Amino acid sequence: MLKLQTEIEGMKAYFGDVHKIFKTNGFTFCSNFDYDHGKFDMALCREAGETIYIRIPFNVLKGELDRPSAYIEFGQPYVIKHVVNTGLDWDESSLLTTTGFNQFQNPIDKDGNIIDKSRWEEAGEQHVHRIYRSINDLQIS
Repeated sequence: MLKLQTEIEGMKAYFGDVHKIFKTNGFTFCSNFDYDHGKFDMALCREAGETIYIRIPFNVLKGELDRPSAYIEFGQPYVIKHVVNTGLDWDESSLLTTTGFNQFQNPIDKDGNIIDKSRWEEAGEQHVHRIYRSINDLQIS
């Protein structure tokens, strides 16, 4: 995991407003969330069963996360690499995997070794800066 030093950490906004900004910029809202925290992520690179993501976590300060009016504060963004098995998954769900009913496998390594760290830090920081500017512009107007 590569922790990024960006200006978004500590920034506060309404979930409904920033959700639109993240979506427009290619990020998705991670579906495994709790009502008091969550994260946005985007795949920076996918290659041969390895995916490098940028993640921007946040905590809910007021309200519940499933509401646009939830007031959130961003944490420290980071870059992470997931490694998955690109072959068949021979376990109790193998039949589901081969028939197409189970399209997602658990990562073999949720925090794989990232090669060329400076490249991914720079790419992550650029994406975060673009999001930060968009949120900042929204709050100013």
